[in-house]
Amino acid sequence: MRKAGREKHAVNGSHAAMICCFTLGTVLLLSALFLVLYNLHADRKGGEEAGSILAEMKQELPDYVPESTEQPTGEAYDLYAEYEEPTIPETETLLIGDKAYIGYLSIPLLGIELPVAADWSYPALKTSPCRYSGGLYTDDLVIAAHNYATHFGRLRELHTDDELIFTDAAGKPHVYRVTSIEEIPGTAAPVMQSGAAESWDLTLFTCTLSGQSRVTIRAERAEQ
Repeated sequence: MRKAGREKHAVNGSHAAMICCFTLGTVLLLSALFLVLYNLHADRKGGEEAGSILAEMKQELPDYVPESTEQPTGEAYDLYAEYEEPTIPETETLLIGDKAYIGYLSIPLLGIELPVAADWSYPALKTSPCRYSGGLYTDDLVIAAHNYATHFGRLRELHTDDELIFTDAAGKPHVYRVTSIEEIPGTAAPVMQSGAAESWDLTLFTCTLSGQSRVTIRAERAEQ
């Protein structure tokens, strides 16, 4: 009788363990499904909001008129201006709603156009790419974005010499060519801005799916 009781108790314990494992597995699967659905929703919403901002931005941007390259003559000519240190213009911003934007980025190969916020924050990244550091006219602009498919999730598809176009808040287009695609550790923040022996005119980066590394695009200004 005691042996039968022990066997019954062991069977009951095994059955309870199976139920526990099944329940835990179900919870994990549902959690994973919820996470996937949440990310898809955030991706879609981020794309829609960025598109809305971009449409408004394009309506507000002035028509760009290239500066004349002709040298002034007569009274308008300033001999001493040739010896003055050139001043670096400030990056202009355009206010859309309650946020400032420095322009928009076009990636022709991916069919993507995205507004770029002047300052980065985690809430702002949910809507659009953001300036992480640097500036347009100091040739060290770094732009960060989420890995949404509608934002920077497809950066890996770019190749060396692909074209990038940044249209600033004054309506002026700045053309760049991709020079390298790399993946750097998420802890290597200083490397994002400059390397040991070189710097880049434009850098784009986003997290990998694991969040442990950063897909990073380096680009230099193209001759125009």
